[in-house]
Amino acid sequence: MGNTLSCCVSPGTSPTLSGRSGLRGQELRHQERTDAYRVEAELREAESSPGTNLQHISDREAPEDMNFESNPSDHPRASTIFLSKSQPDVREKRKSNHINHVSPGQLSKKYSSCSTIFIDDSTVSQPNLKSTIKCVTLAIYYHTKNRDSDRSIDIFDEKMHPLTKEEVPVDYYKRDPEHKHIYRFIRTLFSAAQLTAECAIVTLVYLERLLTYAEIDICPSNWKRIVLGAILLASKVWDDQAVWNVDYCQILKDMTVEDMNEMERQFLELLQFNINVPASVYAKYYFDLRSLADDNNMNFPLEPLSKERAQKLEAISRLCEDKYKDMGKAVIRRTLSADNLIGMNRSNAILS
Repeated sequence: MGNTLSCCVSPGTSPTLSGRSGLRGQELRHQERTDAYRVEAELREAESSPGTNLQHISDREAPEDMNFESNPSDHPRASTIFLSKSQPDVREKRKSNHINHVSPGQLSKKYSSCSTIFIDDSTVSQPNLKSTIKCVTLAIYYHTKNRDSDRSIDIFDEKMHPLTKEEVPVDYYKRDPEHKHIYRFIRTLFSAAQLTAECAIVTLVYLERLLTYAEIDICPSNWKRIVLGAILLASKVWDDQAVWNVDYCQILKDMTVEDMNEMERQFLELLQFNINVPASVYAKYYFDLRSLADDNNMNFPLEPLSKERAQKLEAISRLCEDKYKDMGKAVIRRTLSADNLIGMNRSNAILS
């Protein structure tokens, strides 16, 4: 009987008991891993929930629930809104010209030849001021003409916040502004404040960013105040010596400083304080404005390429080429990989 008892408690003679112990250990380890995964998931959920952590400013630049790559004012590959809105009119003009056998602007346009090369004085780094303002004005004109609806905000409504003491017409919200009226308004501000052409391009970037972020449209009732707010903000961000709000009140004499400050504050809030304009986005808007000018036969002023300017362009090109070569060599030295070992000297293997 004692032998039987000692046999029952002997661990080596009871395979069932040892198997259950191993299974129990696996279950415990599996449960521990499950608990660890659940805790980690709860921590990630807590971190992503609003109000539990301080969000970095770079994460707050783009609004939530918005596809970043679809916003042209933030992403260089997204198509600009003004260029897409101009296409219906451009197609209609081309169709009309084809039917009537008319090719406007072709006779007055200058073409380069073997002896003479025509080139304009506008570049992406130094755009032509007058031509750029005309292009930006045309972009705003197409925004108002081909708008989807009349969504607006009270701070930009000219009836509620008039720019002049003149009485606003009853049907002011039905009168689409003409291209020349928009150009006269913008040209007056740029001339009086002595703003640059680059500031005009940044103004258009902020304008389209406002329309995307705030989900509003440029319409007859708000185009002046929206354009003014974009110019006000662009001049402060771009120019080193910005124009003060009180100086703009000297241009628009019937507008108060308090109204200007409030409009600027709400403009910034609607942009979610995202006033950054990447170089790639700036370049995209510049070249799309040139495309808009070509589609509407607004040629930039051309002049024959002189010997002095050709030498200057060649020197700038050589300088940039040398600069990028040096940058490329520095990158190769820092990040040498197996792909860069092809041109290196190889030593013969010694077989013993």
